[in-house]
Amino acid sequence: MKTNLREIFLYQRKAEIFKALSNPARLEILETLLGGEKCVNEITAILKKYEQPHVSKSLAKLSNAGIVKDRKKGLNVYYSISMQPIADFIIHLNNNL
Repeated sequence: MKTNLREIFLYQRKAEIFKALSNPARLEILETLLGGEKCVNEITAILKKYEQPHVSKSLAKLSNAGIVKDRKKGLNVYYSISMQPIADFIIHLNNNL
């Protein structure tokens, strides 16, 4: 069976998303964002075990994968989950583990 370029691209995108989800810190950040939009400082205050640079790098990976989106307001950048199926998946995992 021959795979076309679109299929190859889709598998690469899916792998990128799963790779972004494969880190415990990034999963914790996503769980924090389930409660709504937050800036890096708010996330860092909630997840005290991670310092701001680590949270920022994790958000960048999630953003590059298209899982979170950002919105700038003044000096702050606010992040939220952009893929509702990912949020639903995390909720489903939390309810079934």
